[in-house]
Amino acid sequence: MKVSLSQVPHIADRVAVELARSGLVSMTQGMEPIAAAAKNVLEANVKKEAALEARVKEIVSENEDEIDFYQADDRQLFFMIKKKLAPEYGVILSYEDRFSDLAHQILDAIYEEDLVNYDVSENRIKNIIYDAITGFIADNDEIEKAVIEKMRSFQKQLIPGTDEYEIRYEKLYREELARRGQA
Repeated sequence: MKVSLSQVPHIADRVAVELARSGLVSMTQGMEPIAAAAKNVLEANVKKEAALEARVKEIVSENEDEIDFYQADDRQLFFMIKKKLAPEYGVILSYEDRFSDLAHQILDAIYEEDLVNYDVSENRIKNIIYDAITGFIADNDEIEKAVIEKMRSFQKQLIPGTDEYEIRYEKLYREELARRGQA
């Protein structure tokens, strides 16, 4: 599943929480700096993919006449171009490989900033981070459904995309995370 910028803080928080729960690391400065380091790594990755997709859209737009003439499938063409340009942008398209790479980058960042100490193999710590990322992704759909259901129960129906909707959605999302012990 593709990660959005709005999900990054939640994933970063979950990484910090899971590391704390693991009992395998001692945090030198608490959970907040770990979440901040994870957030920086995740944001950079999401922004790389956004830049890649913007470039792909630009290429597709520039060649729209030929695409229409040959009646090419836009989605398939988009993915083919994205696949071709991904290495240039440093984007890993396989989500499993991407999340593994992100877990390694996060571990490197928190280790270099001396935010954790551990006496187990790096791979065990990396796996905790990887599981936190993939666990969030797996739980996210269920959480979003619960939040949307709550929003539908309100007397005043909010319009998606408005500031009021986004603020209420984010508040309910955080509450649902906390209710599930993920925040």
